[in-house]
Amino acid sequence: MDETVAEFFKRIILKIPMTEMMTILKTWGFLSENQLQTVNLRQRKESLVQDLVLLCEEKRASLNDAALLDIVYTQFHRHQKVWDVFRMSKEPGEDSDLFDMEQFKSSFKKILQRALKNVTVSFRDAEENAVWIRIAWGTQYRKPNQYKPTYVVYYSQTPYAFTSSSRLRSNIPLLGQTFETHNSTTPLQERSLGLDINMDSRIIHENRIEKERVQRVTEETFGHYPQPRLEFAQYKLETKFKSDLNGGILAEREEPLRCLIKFSSPNLLEALKSLAPAGIADAPLSPLLTCIPNKGMNYFKIRDK
Repeated sequence: MDETVAEFFKRIILKIPMTEMMTILKTWGFLSENQLQTVNLRQRKESLVQDLVLLCEEKRASLNDAALLDIVYTQFHRHQKVWDVFRMSKEPGEDSDLFDMEQFKSSFKKILQRALKNVTVSFRDAEENAVWIRIAWGTQYRKPNQYKPTYVVYYSQTPYAFTSSSRLRSNIPLLGQTFETHNSTTPLQERSLGLDINMDSRIIHENRIEKERVQRVTEETFGHYPQPRLEFAQYKLETKFKSDLNGGILAEREEPLRCLIKFSSPNLLEALKSLAPAGIADAPLSPLLTCIPNKGMNYFKIRDK
């Protein structure tokens, strides 16, 4: 087991609560009962992690084994994630009763790997004909990032697939095309959780009202139309240091603090517009950023009033 896989195991085990450790390890099913009996849960967690990594190393655990452990952890904590649901529509006359899960897994993985060279895909079967899929995305030139995966829960006897919300939104169309290619369906149609009265009552939609608010505020600020292309904005700051704490060298300084801040992007305004919906920034954005189109400027000086 190389250092990359060992580090991956360490990070997964560290985030497992001690009260759930044995339950998750048993559900994972990789370590034998005899090995689990040697695990001392009363020691410090750092020591426990080292012991578990050594046990995994003895069994020559692979990257996929670590990914399966991560899936098990996510299954236990699935309510901590925000999920999007997609509905696939069959063409009239298509038979949806016949389904080979193993063929689906093989086909799904091959389609993704053909479309994107560096991607790792792991599967774990669950109850009710469901399969959990973990996708670690890379690029044509970078290895997959195992710490920012996308999770998919697919119920083979239903037209629904559930995906964990991810900052890598650019990969969602590719994921949809993968389902489309394998199932010979029309394109995936994204639906809002909680709006369909026929949805499974166990489905929880988190922050729907907040998402709608963010979308509304973003549209009010930037409009519905494409943003003008702008590659950078520059802010020159000249202001005195302010603090609620008394004293200090900076508080006594008479001269203003000076710094230069520059934002750059191939399309800066579109990038700013996408920040709040992607969950990277709060809505509304600072007026210092949203005023760029209205003022028709991309150079600003900020001074004390």
